[in-house]
Amino acid sequence: MSLALRHHPEVAGLTLDSEGYADTAELINGVAKRFHGFNADDLDRIVRENKKHRYSYNEDKTKIRAAQVHSVLYVNINFEKKTPPSVLYHGTSETFIPSIMNVGLKPMTQQYVHLSADEETAYNVGKRRREPVVLLVDCEKMHSDGYEFYISENRVWLTKEVPAKYIKSL
Repeated sequence: MSLALRHHPEVAGLTLDSEGYADTAELINGVAKRFHGFNADDLDRIVRENKKHRYSYNEDKTKIRAAQVHSVLYVNINFEKKTPPSVLYHGTSETFIPSIMNVGLKPMTQQYVHLSADEETAYNVGKRRREPVVLLVDCEKMHSDGYEFYISENRVWLTKEVPAKYIKSL
């Protein structure tokens, strides 16, 4: 489901609209082809119980989308532009530190760099790889220098890039 809604809708026979929404019935049918018996109740439970709140329905539940960034190039969710807190955090792996400290944080295959409001969340993100490291981002300075920040429905902070001069190791 995550793969289909965030990166490769074609694996479930989906087409995402420009806001990232897929037809709910089509998603259920696409997932059920691989996971027999998957139904609307299963989907409701996943949306409701997902700890990261990754998915959201439209008002009448006829459409569903991933709550944040896609690597699908034609999707452009209109995230709420916000003034960030003075600092945010980014979780990564020790392996990437030399590159990050040289060129900064880039969105790579996603549309935005993801930042966390707290160290623990960033650490858990970094833990997906070996040797997790948490970086501090000086958002107050970035914002005063004209960088824009957005917040997704599931409270992940987003920005197009973070130049190295705004990053510190903890």
